[in-house]
Amino acid sequence: MTIAVTAQGVSQDQRRHDKYDRLVATAQSLPKLKVAVAHPCDAASLGAVFEAAALGLIEPILVGPQARITAAAEALGKDLSAVRIVDAPHSHAAAEEAVNLVRSGQAEALMKGSLHTDEIMGAVVRREGGLRTARRISHCFVMDVPDHETALIITDAAVNIAPTLEDKVHILQNAIDLARAMRVDPVRVAILSAMETVNPKVPSTIEAAALCKMADRGQITGGIVDGPLALDNAIDLGAAKIKKIQSPVAGQANVLVVPDLEAGNMLAKSLTFLADADAAGIVLGARVPVILTSRADSTITRLASCAVASLVADLQRKRLAVPEV
Repeated sequence: MTIAVTAQGVSQDQRRHDKYDRLVATAQSLPKLKVAVAHPCDAASLGAVFEAAALGLIEPILVGPQARITAAAEALGKDLSAVRIVDAPHSHAAAEEAVNLVRSGQAEALMKGSLHTDEIMGAVVRREGGLRTARRISHCFVMDVPDHETALIITDAAVNIAPTLEDKVHILQNAIDLARAMRVDPVRVAILSAMETVNPKVPSTIEAAALCKMADRGQITGGIVDGPLALDNAIDLGAAKIKKIQSPVAGQANVLVVPDLEAGNMLAKSLTFLADADAAGIVLGARVPVILTSRADSTITRLASCAVASLVADLQRKRLAVPEV
C-alpha cells in the first residue's frame, strides 16, 4: 500500500480509508494535542510524529536520548529546530519523564516511540507518580475494515489478559466513552461470546447478561448494550435475522467487547491479516490517552491513532470545563 500525506489530508493509491480520513479531518478542527513522545529514536516512530505534526494533529515533545533523536531526524531529512526535546538517557527514563510531563500539565497525551509497550505502560500504571485513575486501564483497537460501513472498536485485546466482571465494567465504559468521543451516535455495544444465548457452562455468556443488566440499571452509561452475541449476529443484520434476534444492537454493533485478551487479539489480527483491515490503537482509563503504535503500522493507521487520542482529549477538556453542581 502506498499512502501520500498532503496539505489537504491523506490519500491512498489502492483503497480508501474513509472512516480514518473522517477521524483525521475531525481532529484537525481541534486544538493541536500536546503529546509527550517517549523514546522516538528510529525512523518509524519519529516519522509518525512528523506526519501527525504536519497535519496539525499534534504538538510533540520528544523525550529520549537527544543524540539518537537527532540522528533519526537527520536520517529522515527532518529539521528539529522548532521541536522541543527533553533529554533522557535511555528508554525507561524516557517513559518516566514523558509521564512527568503529563503530571506537570505540559502534555495532554503520551505516545509510544521505539520502546517496548511494557516500558511505557509500566510508567503509566506505577502507583507512585503514575497516571492511574479510579478506572481500570484498557486498550481499544479502532479498526477500519474494508466494505464495513462503520469503524469497529474492539476491546480489550492488548492489556487485560483475563478480565473479571468488575474489570469488564471499566473496559466497557472506556469503550463507550471512546465511541462518544469519536462522535458515534448511537453507540451500540455487543458483548461477544460463542453464542447468543445464556449458557451456565459458558462463563462469558453469564458475564454478558450481567453487564447488560448493569447497563439497564445505569451502572454503565452512554451506550446501548446487548449480549451475549456471537460475532456474526453482532455485526451482520442477515445473520441476526436468521437467528430471529430482536435487538437494537444485533447486526449493527460498533463496539465489540471480547471475553478475554486471547479472543480479542485473534479477532483483531484476523481482521488485519485476512480482511486487510487497519487497527489504530489507544489506551484509556489513565489520566490521558496513550497512543500505542507499532513499527508495522501504516501511515494512515498512525495518523488515525493520533486523531483518536485528540478526540478523547477534547472530550476530557469539555468535561473539565463543566462546573460541578
